[in-house]
Amino acid sequence: MRENHRSFLRNSNHVDFFKKRDRNHCDQFGLSIPILFILMLLISALGLTRAQSARGENDLVGGSTTALPPVTFNRDIGPLVHRKCADCHRAGQSAPFPLLKYQDVANRAKTIDAVIDAGYMPPWKPVNHDVVFADSRALSRIEKEKWKQWLAVGKPRGGGPEPIAPSYVDGWQLGQPDLVVRMQGSFEVPASGPDIYRSFVFPVRFPEDKWIKAIDYRPLAKGSVHHALFFADAGVAQRMDGSDGKPGIAGMRFLASGTGASGGQKEDLLPLRQALSKLRKFQSGQTFPPMATALSRGLGGFAPGRTPARLPGDLALRLPAGNDIVVQTHFHPSGKVETEAGKLGLYFAKMAPTRKIIPIQIPAMFGAGIGLRIPVGARDYNIEESFTLPVPTELISVSAHAHYLCRQAKLTAQIPNGKPLVLLHIDDWDLDWQEQYRFKTPIVLPAGTVLTSELVYDNSADNPKNPNSPPREVRWGRESDDEMGSITVQAVAVDTTSEEKLESAVGQYFFASLTQGDVIDLLMQLDTNRDGGLQKAEAPPRIARSFSILDANGDQRLDRQELGFLRNVVEQLKGTR
Repeated sequence: MRENHRSFLRNSNHVDFFKKRDRNHCDQFGLSIPILFILMLLISALGLTRAQSARGENDLVGGSTTALPPVTFNRDIGPLVHRKCADCHRAGQSAPFPLLKYQDVANRAKTIDAVIDAGYMPPWKPVNHDVVFADSRALSRIEKEKWKQWLAVGKPRGGGPEPIAPSYVDGWQLGQPDLVVRMQGSFEVPASGPDIYRSFVFPVRFPEDKWIKAIDYRPLAKGSVHHALFFADAGVAQRMDGSDGKPGIAGMRFLASGTGASGGQKEDLLPLRQALSKLRKFQSGQTFPPMATALSRGLGGFAPGRTPARLPGDLALRLPAGNDIVVQTHFHPSGKVETEAGKLGLYFAKMAPTRKIIPIQIPAMFGAGIGLRIPVGARDYNIEESFTLPVPTELISVSAHAHYLCRQAKLTAQIPNGKPLVLLHIDDWDLDWQEQYRFKTPIVLPAGTVLTSELVYDNSADNPKNPNSPPREVRWGRESDDEMGSITVQAVAVDTTSEEKLESAVGQYFFASLTQGDVIDLLMQLDTNRDGGLQKAEAPPRIARSFSILDANGDQRLDRQELGFLRNVVEQLKGTR
């Protein structure tokens, strides 16, 4: 559990409120005892044995339990807690206390009840039910009812032996990896303080492409690692590593590398320059290299208790030749100083897959090109963008990314002549719980299906997660107090002969998305000292060569007005002027 939720738990009135709510819920029906008796006779005549189904929720949380034996820890609650909680709530993991034995659970019952009612635990953010996710930690309605029953009857241990806690493999979960890579250097996580986001380079750099079936991450600071995300990187992170005097890369700047916004690395503007030079070919229908796929370089992630799994069939993720792997890590201080020096176990496919995973990110590049600008006080600032599948496509997984102002993230598939299918809906976005959600079975969608991504932001003073006090206008940016947002699916063309068509469509969408917003907003992400303009050292090479011409007032920095000519150039290249 996180610190900002502990203040919630200290207020026992929350627990009393939840109990009172459950007791009073069925009183609203106004059922008298005679009516209940008649209903029970009718149910008995129909051959039903569960009287609770006609007597409402009151029996589930505090009424008579004569129809069924009382819920006990040994038979019901113990196995449930082991399935949903023990992966994290055990020794050496990130949770603050174990939940393996009867006494562990009974002593923490009020706390557990409060976080279940609040929807904070077990941690599972999706609320959509149109699809089934693998390894869901969500509690079903019946599981919640059993928990309430157990509390209502006094938390009985029950007869028989206590259920045996799960056993966990100490070594590599999938057997000996094909390659073990160690993090560059080590990083000290303090005992207390705010959460830390930091990215670490794991040097790999094979001379040829490699295809990854699975990654097993073994952090050393197990008690502090909240989650981690894996990315392929062509060397930008290596150059940024240690720039603040500590191992790794501070904040979230790494995620923006390759978007023209990774902290002054001039070559990172290359995707923008290439996009502009290719726009005419795009408009005339010619093809070009699928740079969008190269920029969507996610390789999966890690969350405590989540068992790594190999990709299904012959699917594998490409690690391009010469690339390193970067692990973006979220630390939550555990109360003691810990040192992070993790290891990655890589499992490779023996050969290149017959089908290629093609990431589709909506909007592209975490929304870098859409002109994200959230006004002060806006409570429901919405960005929405769509991509149409040109060919029949399988979806393997879905994930979302945004910062602290985001409240909702939703991805919908509108099937031609069919009902919309909600692929992901998070109605209470929390940056601390971003995951990649794998579908239990791939979702097959026909050509013409429209994928629509919608993200909602709250930049008001009433948003407790707002990092700016008082609120300020927030634009797209790499730092955690800036914003970005996108939803990404891992897609595979059903027919291998259609891969090129799908990849080309994703590439075209990438270029269109990149240039639909204000190019100046994108360039200003290179303003690393945040002085409101680009100095010559911050500017990309082509602008640096013309710096003296552009710097009309001679103050050695290019402000938005002086960069305004670029907007005209972009519009001309797009053929709109």
